[in-house]
Amino acid sequence: MTSASDIISLTQLDFLPYIDTDGYLPSELQGKIGVYAIFALDRTLQFVGYSRDIYLSLLQHLIRQPRSCHWLKFQIISRPSRTILEDIRSAWIEENGSIPPGNAEKDTDWTVPIDTKRTMTEAEKSTYKRLAENDQIKFLKNRARDRENELQLILKSRGVAMDIRFNPKLKEQGLLDLKF
Repeated sequence: MTSASDIISLTQLDFLPYIDTDGYLPSELQGKIGVYAIFALDRTLQFVGYSRDIYLSLLQHLIRQPRSCHWLKFQIISRPSRTILEDIRSAWIEENGSIPPGNAEKDTDWTVPIDTKRTMTEAEKSTYKRLAENDQIKFLKNRARDRENELQLILKSRGVAMDIRFNPKLKEQGLLDLKF
């Protein structure tokens, strides 16, 4: 069990920019285990998560929610312990006074690959259903490419300089997720 003295309060942590002035995520978080809190531009808490590699998790969140990732707070722990990570996450959510949208009703928007099928119009759904299987794959791949292009424009407008690559195999299913 984590003691209260092991948990640093969110208010004690400084807000750090999600993307630095050079267009990169904080490199010191690569390979670090810990808990992180993501804030919108107005510094309202959007999501609290934990990871065995905070950097990779932050990168995933950036592509899934590029308009909501502006500020960051984190606590690194030295040894992996799901109990400690969950205790810190719970304490931060409780300290916030309400559950952030990314940990409640919008959790899949933050935690699973982007599914372009979820945003199809009724006309697109109708077209998709009428297509042969190979044409359905092409259709989904094109939708994923279109969404990827939109995301790249948003990220560029945010000043992101990192080369972001998506998994090409997932595009055939209409999904977008990073390729590592």
